[in-house]
Amino acid sequence: MTNEKTCEVCSASAPLTSCIKVDGLSYCSKDCSIRREEMPQRKRQRTALKRPQPFDWGTYLDSNKADAAPVHSFKHCTSDEWLEVFIGTKVEVALPKLEKDIDEDCYWIASIVKTAGYKAKLRWEGCGSDSSLDFWMSITSPDIHEISWAAAHRKKLVPALSQWAKKTDWREYLLRKLVGCRTLPDNFRTRFLDKIGKHRFCKGMRLEIMDKMCVAAMKVAKVVEVVDCRLHLQYEGAGVGNDSNDFWCHTSSSLIHPVGWAAHVGHRLHASAEYIQSSQDKFRSATPHPDDTTLDMFNNDPLNVYPPGAGSGFAVGMKLEAIDPLNLSAICVATVMKVLKDNYLMIGIDGCMDKRGNDWFCYHATSASLLPAGYCDINNIPLTPPKGYEGKFSWRKYVVTTQSRLAPVTLFTTKVPPHSFRKGIKLEAVDLMDPKLICVGTVQDVVGRLLRIRFDGWEDSFDQWVDVESPDIYPVGWCELINYSLERPRTGDVKGAKTK
Repeated sequence: MTNEKTCEVCSASAPLTSCIKVDGLSYCSKDCSIRREEMPQRKRQRTALKRPQPFDWGTYLDSNKADAAPVHSFKHCTSDEWLEVFIGTKVEVALPKLEKDIDEDCYWIASIVKTAGYKAKLRWEGCGSDSSLDFWMSITSPDIHEISWAAAHRKKLVPALSQWAKKTDWREYLLRKLVGCRTLPDNFRTRFLDKIGKHRFCKGMRLEIMDKMCVAAMKVAKVVEVVDCRLHLQYEGAGVGNDSNDFWCHTSSSLIHPVGWAAHVGHRLHASAEYIQSSQDKFRSATPHPDDTTLDMFNNDPLNVYPPGAGSGFAVGMKLEAIDPLNLSAICVATVMKVLKDNYLMIGIDGCMDKRGNDWFCYHATSASLLPAGYCDINNIPLTPPKGYEGKFSWRKYVVTTQSRLAPVTLFTTKVPPHSFRKGIKLEAVDLMDPKLICVGTVQDVVGRLLRIRFDGWEDSFDQWVDVESPDIYPVGWCELINYSLERPRTGDVKGAKTK
């Protein structure tokens, strides 16, 4: 049996241990796995998602006079290579077909004059300060390269038609302009793509995930599709084509867990008796089944991130404030209802719990979705009181009335990691109420390590509170990078869409 696979795009050979598999096909690098969209229909399997033309982020940002969140704020979407991308960087760009009257590929020099996530506004060399011909492109486009790439690949450097008559000796001009200039690292696109979003999930693997019909329970699901670092899951035993049985999430989502996790921590699990019995021994098995996900695959799992015992100290009955996972625009009065193994907590929203606990939900004790009592008041955030509570809510009175106690402030994760998010900045965000959708969004508020995301064109009742390190927010241009559909603002005219 050979130890190598042939790439479906470039036909290069790659070791089995390093090749990337998508929809059953093998690729030598992430660059080629993304470029599979360019392959003929007979050589690849298209995903079920409709992929329209990429959203015109450049026009949208310019018309709204808005900025985009910088790439380095998204730790799951950046690498050291991105440190070389800044204003003034010079690159070689493929000339559009309308710019050339010859058949062969030609390139010309351009400078980055503005960055917006993965997008850049470029200006052709020779334009000086004239911005009338500026244009937007994705910095990760296969049509953008480092200076000297064209010469190394025997491609011609030809001035854009708009610049042709401005100089008589372009060679001397370029020598003077390019000596000592900053440019992208060699093979920037390939190196960047190979470093972001690494994971080991494959089609056909099994894992455990929250039951959409009963958030207090877990269900077994199978990976039916992998799109870069996004997983398309289907509950095991569910019928094909039923959206209620499908689920999308990031490989680093806190909603997914390895096989055997529910039995290990003591979480309710909706599964067959056979699975429940066999899964108890699988969580830390030294010889897992090839289709079973294992703990070491979940990079963001608290057991892999925090030291043993992190988050300990919570007890049943303690009161706190929590983001409601079924209404992510609301932070509510909540109670610790059960403490599971490894410091996972079952949380209930006061005034909304049934006697059987079917509406409890699970957060790890280190989750940024759990907040100390009084957090909303201190930060001028509306706190949703218990259903039926009369008058202005007061924690002091409520604790006395319910004869309960507050969770100590020292138990909560309050340290704010470095980031560059600010109010009004643009990004792409998952609609966590329908997670197959990724939408144009705006940071509406920044409070500690929480961001309030508003989907452009939608009311504030659809807002979502997320952590600054959430894997469900992305830089501008991310959907275009991985060939995923981005939901437009709700308005019909995206150029003039109003964003509050």
